[in-house]
Amino acid sequence: MGPFEHDRYLVDQLVRPMINLFRITPLDEAEKPVGPPVAYVRQKRMAVKENIRFFSDEAESHEVFHIQGRSWLDTGGSRYDVNDAQDGHIGILSHIFGKSLLRSTWRITTPDEQEIAIAHERSQSMAILRRVIDFVPDIGGLIPIPYNFDILAGGEVIGHVNRKFNLRDQYVLDLSRDPERKLDRRLGIVLAVGLDTLQNR
Repeated sequence: MGPFEHDRYLVDQLVRPMINLFRITPLDEAEKPVGPPVAYVRQKRMAVKENIRFFSDEAESHEVFHIQGRSWLDTGGSRYDVNDAQDGHIGILSHIFGKSLLRSTWRITTPDEQEIAIAHERSQSMAILRRVIDFVPDIGGLIPIPYNFDILAGGEVIGHVNRKFNLRDQYVLDLSRDPERKLDRRLGIVLAVGLDTLQNR
């Protein structure tokens, strides 16, 4: 099985100065690692235009794909191209501004903008509560509120992104309900990373 053909992945953040660094590890049904990490992700903090790169090794000697923002400023309705290392277009990730005001929502499309899937926060009530708590000075970020997403294709749930409560950000991407592989696993991984890095929560 190839590195990006698994149904489950752990996305966990590594603490580094001036950058966001994530590690992607495939998981089994019990959410235990089934091998070494398959990708390391680098995002520069305070970058004017997003350019997030995925490497196959921690030394970052071999890029496998990357996210490229289309706009210089993230206005909440931004679109991001996902390309492989040879600039082959894999797909597009779009943040849907209107729906995201109360419930963060993303659209995943093919390179020719045919919709593959929609991802949104699982609980609208929790999404609203999280937004309210975030406004509480010095306290909002310390209160653990679930930050979980459902991934839907054709109105059917095909996967999830669930946040694990640890000292650093960790997410489990589970696409086991997508046996037909409607969603390229690389786009699923990009979504899981993007939920942490590409939006103000």
